[in-house]
Amino acid sequence: MTTMIGKVTRERYEQLVADGLEQLAVQGRAQLMLGDLALEIEPMNPRGGSHAGPGEESFGVRQSLAQYAEDLDMPLATLLDNRWVASRWPKERRQHGVSYVVHKALAGIADEDVRFAKILDPPWHEKSRTYRWTQDAAKREVGQRVNRPTTVQERVEKVHDLLEDEKVAARVATDLLRQPQVVSEVVEDQTAMHLVNRAQVDRSHRIAAQRLEAVPKPTRTAIERAREQVRHNREYVDLVGACATFVAAAGWIVPTLRGHSFTDEERARVHANLARVRGATEWIGQAIDTGDLSLDEGLAALLRGE
Repeated sequence: MTTMIGKVTRERYEQLVADGLEQLAVQGRAQLMLGDLALEIEPMNPRGGSHAGPGEESFGVRQSLAQYAEDLDMPLATLLDNRWVASRWPKERRQHGVSYVVHKALAGIADEDVRFAKILDPPWHEKSRTYRWTQDAAKREVGQRVNRPTTVQERVEKVHDLLEDEKVAARVATDLLRQPQVVSEVVEDQTAMHLVNRAQVDRSHRIAAQRLEAVPKPTRTAIERAREQVRHNREYVDLVGACATFVAAAGWIVPTLRGHSFTDEERARVHANLARVRGATEWIGQAIDTGDLSLDEGLAALLRGE
C-alpha cells in the first residue's frame, strides 16, 4: 500500500523536502550576499570589531544603511542582521548545505577559530541518521532558546517565555489548578514555581525600565517612588495569590481522596509537608506583622525539608 503524506506519496514528499531545502539554501545565500553588499557600504567598525552585533552600530552607520534598506524596500533590522552574520563568516568559511539560520546562530561564538571549526563538526541528527546541523542544534550550541524543545529544561524555558503574556499566564494557571497531579508536582518543584511567579514580574520590570529611560531626569525620583509603590503592591498581590493558590489546590485535591488508603510512609510524608506549610504561614504572619524577615535555624531547616 502506498504511503501518503497529505495528498502526495512518500516518494513525492521526499522530493518536495529536497526542493524546499534547496530553496532555503538559495534564500540563505541571498541573505549573506545582502550582508556582503551592506559591508561594502559600511564595513564593521575596527573599534567594535566583529564582536559588535546588530543594534550596536554608530548613528552614521545606521543612517547610511537605513538609506540602503529603504532603496531595497527591506527592513533595516534585517539588513543589519545580514551584515553582521556576513562579517562573521568570510566567503571561504561559509558552508554549502548549512542554512543561514545555523550560520547566524553559530556567529555568536566569539573565537573565530572555534567558530570556523565548529561548523565543520555537526552533531548527530537522530531523524535523518546523519551528522548535520539544524537550527535547534546550533542554538543549543550557543545557549539560545530552541524552536522545538525536547528536554524538560527546554520545555520549562519555553513555558517561561509564554508566561510573559498576562493572558496566557492566567489561562495556564487556571488550567493547572484543574489538574491535581500537576498542582502537586508544581508545589514541590521550587524551580517551576519560581519560573511561573517571576515571568510576569520580570516583564513588568523591563517595561518600567524602558519607559523610565525616556523620562527627563528631574522627574525620575518621583517616578521611582511610584515604581516602588507598584512593586510593593505587586508583591502584596503575589503573597495573597500564593495563599489563594494553595487553598485552591487543596480544594481540588482533598475531595479526590475519598476512599483512598495511604501507607505509613505516604502519611508521614504528607504530615512532614504540612509541618512545612504551617512553618511557612507562621513566617509570613511574622513578616507582615513585625517586618522581621529572619528565620531561626529550626524553622529554616524545616522549610528546607530537613
